Amino acid sequence: MAYSTAAPYVWDESFSDRSDCLLSSDQCVIQAQHYFLKGLIEIPVIGSDSVFSWGVWVSLSCENFVRAADRWDAAGREADEPYFGWLSTDLSLYSPSTINLKAHVHTRPVGQRPLIELEPAEHPLAVEHRRGITLHRAREIAETVLHPTADNA
Repeated sequence: MAYSTAAPYVWDESFSDRSDCLLSSDQCVIQAQHYFLKGLIEIPVIGSDSVFSWGVWVSLSCENFVRAADRWDAAGREADEPYFGWLSTDLSLYSPSTINLKAHVHTRPVGQRPLIELEPAEHPLAVEHRRGITLHRAREIAETVLHPTADNA
């Protein structure tokens, strides 16, 4: 139960050929000024041991991005302090927009995507992140993501 986005919402395909831009499966740099890491918002599924995961992008300061990149393959990196950032993925089934929700990026052992923790807020995504979702809600999200209509796109 996981859905992911390929790039931060500000990425444009015209950046692909620029030397000051990079988009990999885990990191993104735009015009050597904007820095992003990909991680997972994990939402517990109530009444089960499962989690629903959103693969999302979070913007970081240049300093934190460089620190994360320097520690990318370092054993024990999961003990590092989390990085503050802003959610940079538009999950369109949530209203208001998910762009710029406050987040903390927690590194995990090498080979695992970082865990994204949203700061407590009344935004529907933040509420689901804190409280969990039902299996019915997870199916509803899957249906919306896999079969978008004009009403839920």
